[in-house]
Amino acid sequence: MKKATFGEMKEPLSPREELRAGVIDAIAETMDLYGVNYTFGQLYGIMFFEDRPMTLEEMRQSMNMSKSNMSYAVRALTESKMVEKLKEKDDRKDQYVAETDFFKAFQSFFTAKLQREVDVMLGAVQAAIPVLSDLILNLDTTEEERNLCLEDLRKLKHAVSYYEWLQKFVNDLRGGVYFGEANGE
Repeated sequence: MKKATFGEMKEPLSPREELRAGVIDAIAETMDLYGVNYTFGQLYGIMFFEDRPMTLEEMRQSMNMSKSNMSYAVRALTESKMVEKLKEKDDRKDQYVAETDFFKAFQSFFTAKLQREVDVMLGAVQAAIPVLSDLILNLDTTEEERNLCLEDLRKLKHAVSYYEWLQKFVNDLRGGVYFGEANGE
């Protein structure tokens, strides 16, 4: 009997391949929790277990995906630094390799996501604070509106302190502060 794995029918899997497929599925489920497409997580899992770089065509065949979907998946994984495009090419084809050190993968993935949050939110908050301050000081602002602006300003200043803390956390995470003992260093 044939078993389905990653979208295509294959011969029965060996016990090692069954275990590997279970871990690949767990990787995909875990990445899905953090907003990464489940299929992209499967691709990362497959690449994680490869002992060599893979071309887009090899990845496409292993996942049974269209070329455009595969390119999108690889681009997303490359942007999050879960996968790296190698400088050397094989037969004029780009090659990619997965980051297999979970500490580095975590570090890359979360620093990118958290930095984006800091940039987006601090930009919006810092743009709003001067306008709120002007409204508070404006003599034409009603007392009710002034009080609402003061409350908003209080909340946004609290948000700034959080995002300053988060920026420090991102900087420390990027710098490897949290991994000294954990990754065997």
